[in-house]
Amino acid sequence: MVKKNTEITIIPQEVLISKIYYLRKEKIMLDRDLAALYGVKAIRLMEQVKRNLSKFPSHFMFQLTEQEVEIMLSQNAIPSKQNLGGTLPYAFT
Repeated sequence: MVKKNTEITIIPQEVLISKIYYLRKEKIMLDRDLAALYGVKAIRLMEQVKRNLSKFPSHFMFQLTEQEVEIMLSQNAIPSKQNLGGTLPYAFT
């Protein structure tokens, strides 16, 4: 019998709140921040999303535009465009 690791990680409320932004009249979390909370790389998160697109309706997830990225940069939500890995980030509502 194999016992699975059932360790629970508690994320402080302040950390979660600092990762939530307001865009398109929605509270969102960027793909990189969501991936970090799950302990995976953003590219791995997006691979799973692409494999399961039917589970991610448009009101739940959308890709930011260039203009929205500029807004996020000006608000210091994104430190620089280099941190995006050459692609526009996704936002999860």
